[in-house]
Amino acid sequence: MKLIDFFKERILFIIISLIISIFTSILLSTLKVDFYAIIFVFIINFIGILIYHIYDYFNRKKYYDELINNLEALDKKYLISDIIDEGSFLEGKILYYIINETTKSMKDDISDLRINNKEYREYIELWVHEVKTPIASSKLLIENNKSELTKSIGEEISKVETYIEQALFYARSNTLEKDYIIKEIDLKSVVNKVIRRNSKVLIEKKIKIEILDIEKMVYTDSKWLEFIINQIVSNSIKYIDNNKLENIIKFYTKNIEENIVLYIKDTGIGMNERDVVKAFEKGYTGENGRRFGKSTGIGLYLCKKLTQKLGLGIGLESEINKGTQIAIVFPINKMMIFE
Repeated sequence: MKLIDFFKERILFIIISLIISIFTSILLSTLKVDFYAIIFVFIINFIGILIYHIYDYFNRKKYYDELINNLEALDKKYLISDIIDEGSFLEGKILYYIINETTKSMKDDISDLRINNKEYREYIELWVHEVKTPIASSKLLIENNKSELTKSIGEEISKVETYIEQALFYARSNTLEKDYIIKEIDLKSVVNKVIRRNSKVLIEKKIKIEILDIEKMVYTDSKWLEFIINQIVSNSIKYIDNNKLENIIKFYTKNIEENIVLYIKDTGIGMNERDVVKAFEKGYTGENGRRFGKSTGIGLYLCKKLTQKLGLGIGLESEINKGTQIAIVFPINKMMIFE
């Protein structure tokens, strides 16, 4: 709050005060009051007005400077109502009232939104739980009535199951901090679970799996990591290059600085540079998604979102007709190093 700005705002009041003082001086002069007495009264009035405005300026400046400093120090600006004090002047009291009322209204809206989101997530979780029963029954019927037709139906049901799981993890992704446990896990065991989970389609599509040096211990949540790796493998399967004699999905790790990096590399159709840049954006399907009509643009977006929530890193490299490589970065725990 600048002094010049403060006085500019009050210039009309100051001018009126000066006009009144001049008028009073003229009136006193017509009443034959001593000239020095008139000057004395004029100066006293002027000094009184000046002292009032200077005091008011510093009082307001202290209040507003403290308010601004507190606001700048906050990560979440809307919490300013919790630390603001009521001013000793009228505008400060009004500002205090406005901020508290608007914050209260915002908190009420946020509370309603959280309740609605919680109810939505609970509904999705319940729906996923219920829909698993008919899917399991359908799989059992297919197993007992094997044919080319039921085989095709089974493939479609597997896709439905993948999309259902994706919907469940998407619903939970905003409340991930309440649903994960970070602990030391065996990276190889998680990769093996994903491979077993996709074993049928890998065999049917004759996709070779290569595993090299992944006997590493990392710190993360096994359930969420399994989902992330499964999404990546599902994409690799989805976009295989049918023109190649051999398709490969390769898993390997490297120690880079203070990180363990898991690489998942395929020999699929690959992506162009524009699609690589936008691959992790929500809903972005890219040229391959439009070409094959199989992509939702959610899988890689969820991978990015979940890795960030877990404190991991993720990156993607790809080249048309050569394949795609995704890297998941696990920071090495310091305690783990010195054990």
